[in-house]
Amino acid sequence: MSDASNSLDIVIPVLNEEQTLEDSVETLMSFCEENIGAYDWVITVADNGSTDQTLEIAQSLSKKYSKVHYICLKERGRGRALKKAWTRSEAKILAYMDVDLSTDLSSLPDCLDSVRNSKAQIAVGSRLLSESEVVGRSFKREFISRSYSLLFRMMFMVSFRDAQCGFKVVSKKVVEEVLPLVNNNNWFFDTELLILAEKNGYSILEIPVKWVDDPLSKVNIIKTAIEDIKGLIRLRFRDVARSRAVLTSYE
Repeated sequence: MSDASNSLDIVIPVLNEEQTLEDSVETLMSFCEENIGAYDWVITVADNGSTDQTLEIAQSLSKKYSKVHYICLKERGRGRALKKAWTRSEAKILAYMDVDLSTDLSSLPDCLDSVRNSKAQIAVGSRLLSESEVVGRSFKREFISRSYSLLFRMMFMVSFRDAQCGFKVVSKKVVEEVLPLVNNNNWFFDTELLILAEKNGYSILEIPVKWVDDPLSKVNIIKTAIEDIKGLIRLRFRDVARSRAVLTSYE
C-alpha cells in the first residue's frame, strides 16, 4: 500500500464467522469498487482465535483477491484484533466494521471523507442520532444502549453518543498517539478509545447510519454491558495516575 493520504485499510475483526465471512467481504469489495474509487483501499480480515474454518476462508480470499489481506491472532478479543491490524498497517486512514455489515455501507464515504479532509480525526457511525434509522432492534437492546450512552456521557462529559457501533474510521495519528493508551482488548475498546481521544483534543464526528439488527449476532448483551461498566469505573477512578496525563479536561 502506498503512503499517500488516500491509503485506506478496512479491518473486519472476526471470530468463528465461517458462515458469513466470504459473502460479507465480497459485498464490501463490490461497494468499495463502486463508491470509494478515490481511495487506495485494502480489506484486512483480523481473525482472533477462531476454531472453525474462518481462517482458512480468509486465507482463500486473500489468494483470490489482491485487495484482501488477513492476520491471525491466537488470543481472542475484538480490541486486540483491531490494535494488531491498525498498528501494523501502513495506511493513512484506518477503519473497521462488523462482519455482519449491520451498518449500511452507504455511510462509509462520508466517514472516510470527514477524516481525509480533516473535518474530524475520528468518524463514527451512530445509531442514536435523530437522523439515524434503526431496524429490528429489541426494546431491551435499545434501552441498554441509550442507558449506557447516558452513563458514559455523565461520567466523562464527552460529546459523542454511540460508542459501540461497529463502524469507525480513524486517522493514522490517532492510531499512533491514542491507541497505545487504550488498555481494553475486548468490547470496551471502542468506548475507551473515543473517551481518551476526545479528552486529548482529537475531534470526533458522529454520522447517522442505517443499522439493521442481526438476529444471529453472537454478542452477549448483558455480559458486554457489565464489561463496559467495569471499564468505565476503571478508566474514571482506578487509572487516576495514568489518566492525569490524558484526561486533562477533568481538572
